[in-house]
Amino acid sequence: MLLSMTGFGEAHCQRDGLTVAVELRSINSRYVKISIRCGEGYGMLEPLVEAALRGGIRRGTVQATIRIHRARSAESYELNTAVLDRYRQSLSRWQGLSGISGEIPVANLLLLPGVVDEDINNVADAEADWPLVRETLETAIENLARMRAEEGRAMEADLRANCRAALECVGRIAAQAPQVGESYRARLKERIERIVAEFQVTLAPGDLIREVGLFAERCDVSEEIVRLRSHCEQFEASLSLPESSGRKLDFLTQEMLRETNTIGSKANDVQIAREVIEIKSVLERIREMIQNVE
Repeated sequence: MLLSMTGFGEAHCQRDGLTVAVELRSINSRYVKISIRCGEGYGMLEPLVEAALRGGIRRGTVQATIRIHRARSAESYELNTAVLDRYRQSLSRWQGLSGISGEIPVANLLLLPGVVDEDINNVADAEADWPLVRETLETAIENLARMRAEEGRAMEADLRANCRAALECVGRIAAQAPQVGESYRARLKERIERIVAEFQVTLAPGDLIREVGLFAERCDVSEEIVRLRSHCEQFEASLSLPESSGRKLDFLTQEMLRETNTIGSKANDVQIAREVIEIKSVLERIREMIQNVE
């Protein structure tokens, strides 16, 4: 089963006044790269989050954003009377020195820094909050895996179609390859007969046979055809493996391209050259697609 390296997964959980939201985004990468952003006070959870992500992802760059919010209550705020008295006394002295009279609104004093202590009972407790964070994270990972699997199934269908197209080209090359030597023999015989008639010389039949034999040996692509077919069959078999095999598919694609290039350089035939070009075009489509396979 193929898995795409591109995907998105999110999850939200709320319990006992604690709200956790997790977003996961993944893109293709040669290795596993994980970037984590947690809320303030929850940095100690990052190793645990990374371990959970690495347990379900083998390749790809993953960006994890975790937002944690605890609901506030009336007990989350407290008036710092010492600071408030200090402000009031300082302002009273300033009024006496400046000659400015009038009451200073209490509402304005409450806006001054340090007068109201916030979240005194809402301090982040990463260890206590981790169970809910882990539960939310696991759900997000499942959603991410589901999306990657769905895209992987679509990619598998396309890769199979391209692999079969390449095999069809290989079949046409195999059918044409035996004709290459015969075609060369006919062209060479015609050319030699013309030269013999023009210059009135003789040529032993064995010389012609030897030359044709040397050409046929140089142009023989039967081994390359066998190996190319084998690579295509292994490629299709790898698509059905229980685990995603992006690296193996990449290697097989490189080997298929190498055999195709060898056929193109050895087979001195226009029709085979056309098929080689088509195979290379198919392999390029395959190569681009498997860059996104885990």
